[in-house]
Amino acid sequence: MQKKVLTVAENKHVYRLQGLSCTNCAAKFEKNIRGIETVEDVQLNFGASKVTIHGEASVEQLEAAGAFDGIKIFPERQRMEEQKQPFWKEKSNVTTLLSFLLTVLGYVFLFRAGESNLATVSTFAAAILIGGWDLFRSGFKNLLKFEFDMKTLMTIAIIGAAIIGEWAEGAVVVFLFAVSEALEGYSMEKARQSIRSLMDVAPNRATIRRGDSLIEIDVEDVQVNDVMVIKPGEKIAMDGEVIKGESSINQAAITGESIPIYKTAGDEVFAGTLNEEGSLEIRVTKYANDTTIAKIIHLVEEAQAEKAPSQQFVDRFAKYYTPAIIIIAFLVAVVPPLFFGAVWSEWIYNGLAVLVVGCPCALVISTPVAIVTAIGNAARKGVLIKGGIHLEEAGKLEVVAFDKTGTITEGKPVVTDIISLGNMSKSDVLAYAAAIEAYSQHPLASSILQKAKADKVNELHADNFMSFTGKGAKATIDEIEYMIGSPALFQGKAHMLKELQMQIRTLQTQGKTVMLFGTATSIEGLIAVADQVRKDSSSMIDKLHQLGKRTVMLTGDNQATGSAIGREVGISETKSELLPQDKLTAIQELKQQYGKVAMVGDGINDAPALAAADVGIAMGGAGTDTAMETADVALMADDLNKLPYTMGLSKQTLAIIKQNISFALGLKVIALLLVIPGWLTLWLAIFADMGATLLVVFNSLRLMRARK
Repeated sequence: MQKKVLTVAENKHVYRLQGLSCTNCAAKFEKNIRGIETVEDVQLNFGASKVTIHGEASVEQLEAAGAFDGIKIFPERQRMEEQKQPFWKEKSNVTTLLSFLLTVLGYVFLFRAGESNLATVSTFAAAILIGGWDLFRSGFKNLLKFEFDMKTLMTIAIIGAAIIGEWAEGAVVVFLFAVSEALEGYSMEKARQSIRSLMDVAPNRATIRRGDSLIEIDVEDVQVNDVMVIKPGEKIAMDGEVIKGESSINQAAITGESIPIYKTAGDEVFAGTLNEEGSLEIRVTKYANDTTIAKIIHLVEEAQAEKAPSQQFVDRFAKYYTPAIIIIAFLVAVVPPLFFGAVWSEWIYNGLAVLVVGCPCALVISTPVAIVTAIGNAARKGVLIKGGIHLEEAGKLEVVAFDKTGTITEGKPVVTDIISLGNMSKSDVLAYAAAIEAYSQHPLASSILQKAKADKVNELHADNFMSFTGKGAKATIDEIEYMIGSPALFQGKAHMLKELQMQIRTLQTQGKTVMLFGTATSIEGLIAVADQVRKDSSSMIDKLHQLGKRTVMLTGDNQATGSAIGREVGISETKSELLPQDKLTAIQELKQQYGKVAMVGDGINDAPALAAADVGIAMGGAGTDTAMETADVALMADDLNKLPYTMGLSKQTLAIIKQNISFALGLKVIALLLVIPGWLTLWLAIFADMGATLLVVFNSLRLMRARK
C-alpha cells in the first residue's frame, strides 16, 4: 500500500498555463488532456490558470491538447516571463484589424453597388474568413462531436447568416466576437494578477554564507540551517530566524501591515519581506516549498479553484440553459414559417440571432471572476480566505464569537500593580519575586522578570527553589525562605487582613491575577498581573456592532476576569470558565439561536469551536501552520480590524455576483424580447452578448480596489 502511495505522489505534475481565455475553453482543455492514454487524472484550476496532472504527459502533448486556444505550458516553479510585443504584431489583433478594415470596405461597396454585388459579397466573405478562421476551426470540430459551446453557436450563426445572404451582418458579428474574446482574455489576466503578484514577492535566488565565502544560489537549492545574508534594501528569500544584526522589516506582502517591524536576533522573518535598514544574517528554517508565502500562494490557488455555492448554482443552471437556447432558436426559426406562413429567410435570421444572444459566456463567468478577484485582493491585504464558500458565508454572519487570550487580548501578561504591604519597598518586592520566578516555567513568571529588567532592580540569587502546582513557588534568599503565588498559597500560613482580602477582590474584578509575596508568617507585598487588551479590540467590536452583528466572548478564565475584559472592549455577551468542549457547545447553541456564527481564535486550543462555526477565523496565520490549516479564514497579521473588512468584502462580492447574474440574464432577456417586433439583428445580438460579458468582468474587477 505504501509503495502505491509513493508512486501516485511521484506521478503528480503541476503546470502553469498561459493563454487560457474562457471557462468553456478550460473545460475543453481538461477533456482533451483526459484523452491522453498515459494520464490518470486531471484537475484544472481556471482561476489560478494552473493544471495538475496525475500520470505522464509531456509539455508537447499538453500544448497539443490546448492548441485550439493557443495555451502555453510552464512547470509550476518556473517564473513565466510575459512575452511583451507590440499590439500590431499579435496575430489575433492583426486578423481582427484586417477583418475590421475589410468590413468597412464591404460597407463602402454595399452603399455604392448594392448587397448582391460580387465585390460586396467577396469583401464581406474575406472579412468573415480572416477574422473568424480560428473560431470556425474550433466550431466545426465541436459540431462534428455534437459539443455545443460558445464557438459552435457562433459558427452556426455566421454560416447561417451567409447562407441567407446576410454577409454584412456575418462580418460584423465576426469582428465583434474577436473584440469580445480579446477583452475577456485581458480582463481575466487582470483578475489573475493577484496570484502573479504573490508569486513575484519572494526572490528566486539567495545569498548564502558557506565557510568564509558568500555564494548566490537558487532558492530550491537552499538547505535548512544554511545562513542567508541580507543587505539593506534587499528582499528576504527564505523563511528563517535572525542570528545576527538588527533591522526594520516591511512585512506588508505577507501580513498586510503597513508599518515596518523591528527585528533582532531570535526573531522570525518571512520570505518575500523587505529588509529596510541594517544588514542581517538569517538561519534558514524552511525549504522553498514550505515557506509562508509558498503556503499562502498554494492556499489562495486552492481557494480560487473551490466553487462557491452561487457558482455551483450557475453551473447547474448553465447545463440546462444552453440546450434550452438551442431548442428556442430552432423553434423561432421553423415554427412561424411552418405554421403561420411567415418568410423562411426572415425567421431563420431571427433564430440565428437568438442563438448568438443566448451564448452563456457572461452567465458562466459571472461568479468565478468575482471570487478570484476578491480572494486575491484579501490575500494582498493579509487575509487568507480558503475558498469561495467561506467568502460567501462571511457576508451572512449574525454572530461573531471570540476566544479571549491571544485574540481579544495580546496573550502576553504584564505587571500592572506592585503594592508593598510590609517593610520592603516596591522595588525590593519586585527584586525578591524576580529572584524566585527566575527558576519558574509558569507563564506569569516571565511578566515579573520582564518588569524587573525594565525597572533595573537589584539582581538577587535564590536557592532551594520548589514549585507548588497551581499555587506558586518558594525559594531561599539570604537564608530566609520566601514564597510567591496565589492567595491560596498563604491560606492558613500568614495572617490576611480584611482590607487585603478586599483589595485582592477589587483587583480580580478588574480582570487582574493577584500574586502575594512573603514568608510563612508575613505578607510583604502584592503583585497584580493582567493580559493586556489589544489596542484595536474595542474599535473592531464597535465596527461589528455598527454592521448589526452580535459579539460573544468565550473564555476559560474566571467570571470576574472575563466580565472585566468584556466590559472594557464593549462585547455584547461573555461566557466564562469554559473548557474546549464547552466552547464547542456554546457555538452550537449560538447557531441554533441566531443563525450563522463565526468563531475567532488562535487556531490551536480553539480547533473544535473553529471547526463547528460556519466560518472559523484564526489569528496569526503568518508563520503559524496550525492557524492556516484549521481555519477557513486566517488573519495573517493578528489585525482584528481586518475582520470587518473581510465581512464587508464578502457582502460586496455577494452583491457583485447578484449584479453579474442580473446583467447576464437581463440583457439577454431584453434582446430576446426584441425578436417579437423583429428588431433583433445579428450584430445587436452579439453586441448584447459581448456587452453582458464585459459588463460582468469589469464589474467584478471593482473588487480589486475594495478596501473597507
